[in-house]
Amino acid sequence: MSETQLFDRRMLEALICPVTHARLDYDAEAQELISRPAHLAFPIRNGIPIMLIDEARKLD
Repeated sequence: MSETQLFDRRMLEALICPVTHARLDYDAEAQELISRPAHLAFPIRNGIPIMLIDEARKLD
């Protein structure tokens, strides 16, 4: 299984942004979950979403 296949897309149905409680978009290439309302990208490491605000990357 490749790195991009480690994240189960069905998990998106259960995960929400910890800041805005909005739904998240999955960026398979960057291995991130994107919260557009919060302008944050949460990393996915080894198939596990890291939903900590301190770990999120700010989007422009």
